[in-house]
Amino acid sequence: MKLLLINACARKESRSKKLAEKLTDKWDGELETLNLYEENLPVLDEVNIEKRGEAVENNDMNNPYMKYAVQFRDADVIVMAAPFWDMGFPAILKTYIETIMLTGITFSYSPEGYPMGLCHAKKLIYVTTAGGPILPQEFGYSYIHMLATQMWGIKDCHCIKAEGLDIIGADVDTILSKAEEEIADFTF
Repeated sequence: MKLLLINACARKESRSKKLAEKLTDKWDGELETLNLYEENLPVLDEVNIEKRGEAVENNDMNNPYMKYAVQFRDADVIVMAAPFWDMGFPAILKTYIETIMLTGITFSYSPEGYPMGLCHAKKLIYVTTAGGPILPQEFGYSYIHMLATQMWGIKDCHCIKAEGLDIIGADVDTILSKAEEEIADFTF
């Protein structure tokens, strides 16, 4: 069993990353960590759209599009660590998502045109922290949840969050402790 930790945290001392690592410390299997800021993710422009199509057509596993998509598809559990930025998450995570969205690898379409997931993961856990409140109409976890359940075929999705951490007077230790308690109770 393999857990893929996708780290979309820019800061070395990221609270989101620390919480995600507490979660992955509980994992009793193979752990693969992908720090998106250390990868040279291809941005989808006209040239890379062409390269992506060629990689899929030629089944070129050395192409970054294929490499990341296959790694994502083959994970048994996925943990994403991303801070809550601008009502969503860092742009590097969107770049990664565009990289792994490959028809025939992470999803396909039914004859009627509906997406069908091809990912092996049984669970996806999204770990996030926010300086302020995470508002109901956010585009972080809700976007990831939609992709997981509607495109990738991962039905068991969870969000572990700690919010309001930078509000003046906030009891940061208590807020983080509540998230850590949720992690302690979490079962894979």
